[in-house]
Amino acid sequence: MKQVTQSLKTGKIDVLDVPAPRCGKGQVRIATTCSLISAGTERMMLDFGRGNWIQKARQQPDKVRMVIEKAKTDGLAATVETVRNKLDQPLAPGYCNVGVVEAVGSEVVGFAVGDRVASNGKHAELVSVPVNLCAKIPDAVSDDDAIFTVVGAIALQGIRLAAPTLGESVAVIGLGLIGQLAVQLLAANGCRVIGFDFDRRRVELAREFGAEAVQIDEGGDPVSAAMAFSRGDGVDAVLITAATQSDGPVTDAARMSRKRGRIVLVGVAGLNLSRADFFEKELSFQVSCSYGPGRYDPEYEDKGRDYPPGFVRWTEQRNFVAVLDMMAANKIDCAPLRTHRFLIDEADKAYELIGGTEPSMGVILEYPAPVADRIATEILSPASPAPPINQAGAGVLNVIGAGNYASAVLVPAFAKAGATMNAIGSGGGLSARQLADKHGFRMAGTETFALIADPEADSVVIATRHDSHADLALRALEAGKNVFVEKPLAMSHDDLDAIEAFYAGRAEAPILTVGFNRRFAPLVEAMHSELARFLQPKAMTMTVNAGAVPPGHWTLDPEVGGGRILGEACHFLDLLRHLAGAPIVEARATGMDAARPDTATLTLKFADGSIGTVHYFANGNKGLPKERLEVFVGGGVLQLDNFRKLRGFGMPRAANRSSLRQDKGQAACAARFISAVRGEDGWPIPLDELIEVSRTTINLAAQLR
Repeated sequence: MKQVTQSLKTGKIDVLDVPAPRCGKGQVRIATTCSLISAGTERMMLDFGRGNWIQKARQQPDKVRMVIEKAKTDGLAATVETVRNKLDQPLAPGYCNVGVVEAVGSEVVGFAVGDRVASNGKHAELVSVPVNLCAKIPDAVSDDDAIFTVVGAIALQGIRLAAPTLGESVAVIGLGLIGQLAVQLLAANGCRVIGFDFDRRRVELAREFGAEAVQIDEGGDPVSAAMAFSRGDGVDAVLITAATQSDGPVTDAARMSRKRGRIVLVGVAGLNLSRADFFEKELSFQVSCSYGPGRYDPEYEDKGRDYPPGFVRWTEQRNFVAVLDMMAANKIDCAPLRTHRFLIDEADKAYELIGGTEPSMGVILEYPAPVADRIATEILSPASPAPPINQAGAGVLNVIGAGNYASAVLVPAFAKAGATMNAIGSGGGLSARQLADKHGFRMAGTETFALIADPEADSVVIATRHDSHADLALRALEAGKNVFVEKPLAMSHDDLDAIEAFYAGRAEAPILTVGFNRRFAPLVEAMHSELARFLQPKAMTMTVNAGAVPPGHWTLDPEVGGGRILGEACHFLDLLRHLAGAPIVEARATGMDAARPDTATLTLKFADGSIGTVHYFANGNKGLPKERLEVFVGGGVLQLDNFRKLRGFGMPRAANRSSLRQDKGQAACAARFISAVRGEDGWPIPLDELIEVSRTTINLAAQLR
């Protein structure tokens, strides 16, 4: 299928052939008939992509601070590589989509194949969208009108936050698409509306929709005009629907408001607020979050758990429905908003238009009639075909998962190890296509089980979300594939039991490895060699300044990610197990409190008398390097700082080492797996240690719940 992509590095627009997306649980897959380019949001992303490094930095100062902090702790080379990898990942633009439901996932109610729907889908021939981000289109509403549903919902949510009442005066600053829709919705609500913009055409259009409108750059003073419009009292509410870096809209909004007026920022504007303006009038200021309640809530969007109408009357989906109802009742006129049309193949011309000086507003992309036999199992060859497979060489990989870690770390590591890159898959298809082109995979796809069953591959790399690891690993093992699982191996004892049962009584079986890469780091190998000469038990302390993640992040979801102790602290348990060289006989966990389950101390005791502690803390500061390991033994100490510097105290044979480049062992771990698959080496990590560390981690995570 065809999908529009944008390069974050250059801003270049491409239309790529990518595998069709899977229709997952709680999703509907839509065959697109048309999609709308949101000129404000998408032009900003276009300008960002076209900018040089300095211009990009100026637009995102918060990201610059993060980059500087990372360079201080992880080194310049690793930081530059991370930034380049991020900019290499294509952006999939678009969030205003209309089409016909082509497939319905499990647990979906209220939608059926053949329904016409509006959604926040991308600019692509097929999109898979969570059910709560779709709405059925009434028969009385055309596709050409329904394409404005999502931007209409953005305007509507801003209005709901401003809470205007019949007869109130409301100012709209910025008369682009969202501003024009806001004008119409406010007028339908019985409000008196005044609008402001620099563009004469937009001002005239707002007047047609019933607003008094002022062109700012022809001597029109918005504050004076608004005061006159409100009969000297100041307007009751202001919606800022502009997209600008200037502080002007917020300043003007405050000055034109009445005492205790309401200001809602729907678009983008500078936020250097004047305390005096807000203090003297006791103004309310609020930023509107996109389409409405539910936005960015994974429980609502990803899992389809709706909010009860009695408690949350207007969710983002119900806002979609409300806008469509207004269209059906002829309360919103979209015809004047449509200015240009392009075929999907001409998307580059459409973006050239919105990024240029020619006037435009509603720019629509049209799509050919859907192909009847287009299905999600579609496998595509990338733009640059890889050489034929040499089966005699072994190490032929299929990779399942193409997220950030796979893109930045795993796939490059396996490519460096000399693996034959056969096929890669992802749920959406675009990321798989991008990695296929970049690293020479022969195919890109979206069908997980086809990648497992593929007879061309002898090995499968699993880099999906944690809840799928054990099931996919077992399926691949049963298919006779060697398996590399990005940690954790499993989230429950039942899953581990099933994997153990697979290996029970088998003289020969596929290789299984978990991505416990720390043990393969060059400086850890140096530590391991030095510690091998000591017979005494060791005392080990691992401090991990993990840092906080957003509360809604999938790794914290007990059903999907299992929490960070299960999903990441397993790394450090394996590292201590490796350095101790003896089984874990006792493990205890002490957490800070239920509100911070990812801040805990894990205490281990080993069969040889060694002890170890992992301090996994998410409540620190990123200015401190992330990881420090100290091993005390036989009157000496080895100290490893963030995998960049190793120092020995009282260790005459220990050579102090340092590196400009952080190396956590990912490349060496991948190389050991490929070497084992080719029969050149044994298992990278013994099976009993994989199971032991995994069981211990599950137990510790359970203790913290």
